[in-house]
Amino acid sequence: MNVKKNLLLASVASASIALAGTASAQDMYKSGVGGLYAGLNYTFMDLDYDGVSSADVGTLSGKVGVMANEFLGIEARAGFGVDDDRVFGQKVKLDNFFGGYATINMANQSPVTPYAVVGFTRIEAEFGPASDDESDFSYGAGVNFKFAPNLSGNLEYMRYYDDSDLTVDGIGLGVQMNF
Repeated sequence: MNVKKNLLLASVASASIALAGTASAQDMYKSGVGGLYAGLNYTFMDLDYDGVSSADVGTLSGKVGVMANEFLGIEARAGFGVDDDRVFGQKVKLDNFFGGYATINMANQSPVTPYAVVGFTRIEAEFGPASDDESDFSYGAGVNFKFAPNLSGNLEYMRYYDDSDLTVDGIGLGVQMNF
């Protein structure tokens, strides 16, 4: 009888450990810790040339990233212009941009997660015959809105680029899938 009792206790203990591990993994998955994510954004960009002229253009971008822990994410983004503008009869456009960023998330129990983002962006912009193809430090802030366990939307402000000739700011709306 003792052998059967020990076997039963060992089985219950093993099952409990296995279920606890599964529950822990599910909690980690839900919080995004160690989870991969990908998203799409449409960004309303403002290109300010020397404070003399300003153009409003639109970009479409994609991002992929990983949550290193519940507070820190690492991601790469790339995008291209989809809506150009005209200033003083000259065509203004943002050809493309790409960069690497870190997100600092204010993890909480609500479906709304504010975050800050810092990194570097390389842009290629054109104003008539002139073009600017440079990299710069980027920063911004945003909010993720959780719609479903693996689906969220976001609203974000970014300063992508700033030098003596050109400043590029953007307000983006997007969707993100967590895997």
